[in-house]
Amino acid sequence: MPEAVVSAERLSKSFGAKEVLREITAIAEPGDVIGVLGKNGAGKTTLLEVLLGFGPPTSGTARLFGEESMRLSERAKARIGFVPQQDELIDMLTGEQQLKLTSVFYRSWDRELARRLISEWEIPMDRTIRKLSPGERQKLALVLALGHRPDLLVLDEPVASLDPIARRAFLKQLLDVTGSENRTVLFSSHIVSDLERAANKVWILKHGELIWQGELDALKESVVRLHVRGRRKLTGSLGIPNALSERVHGTHATVAVASWDPRDEARLAARLDADVEAEPLGLEDIFVELHAGR
Repeated sequence: MPEAVVSAERLSKSFGAKEVLREITAIAEPGDVIGVLGKNGAGKTTLLEVLLGFGPPTSGTARLFGEESMRLSERAKARIGFVPQQDELIDMLTGEQQLKLTSVFYRSWDRELARRLISEWEIPMDRTIRKLSPGERQKLALVLALGHRPDLLVLDEPVASLDPIARRAFLKQLLDVTGSENRTVLFSSHIVSDLERAANKVWILKHGELIWQGELDALKESVVRLHVRGRRKLTGSLGIPNALSERVHGTHATVAVASWDPRDEARLAARLDADVEAEPLGLEDIFVELHAGR
């Protein structure tokens, strides 16, 4: 088993009486690109910040590279790149000056990589940072996070300021840079299509709890929408295990189901005296169904 890059064990975080994270246990290994998905207020940013050691958990543990997040060694810190929602660039500096300032903190700074990304992403380095557009600032912050080739890259809403076409091109470039080096990426976004395009694993937060973690493909296989066509009128609840939502209209019903086993299809059809068809869902539909009703 490879060493876990990120691990959380029964991690909880409260601010006063408000519990933001509840009993989260999760792991990220080398090469994982994990999309952290949740509605606004679900705890995504708080989770990333506690994992990185920016604040202590109320209970439980968070570790990076086997070290407790609140007590990371300098060596461990040098293996991390982070881009927050609000960048921490210095407005009075030019992009070039900010690049030089950041690079002196890293012995392993890759000047060639930084220059290549600046060129590909068309960042105007001669302008003061206050004159850059939100998208240009976001790109510069990412160059600064990637320039020392970190083993762990943590991105909190990294493409929120870009239009859909720029987001798609930028995500492709980002994955080209990170995917060739077995780098671990934690990638928070409220844009479900971005996560579906970029991630091979997903963490889904709901009301501060981690309700799913695992392979994206496994999630898509697990949650389906059943189309039920009865030979007589369907009444009351259909009693389907692990139902997330149920809509019944006469002889027809649609039911979203978690932990679906295709072998159950024939048994369900016989019990309901109906034809049953399972429809695979995209990540956005799955996300909606997992949050249905609450």
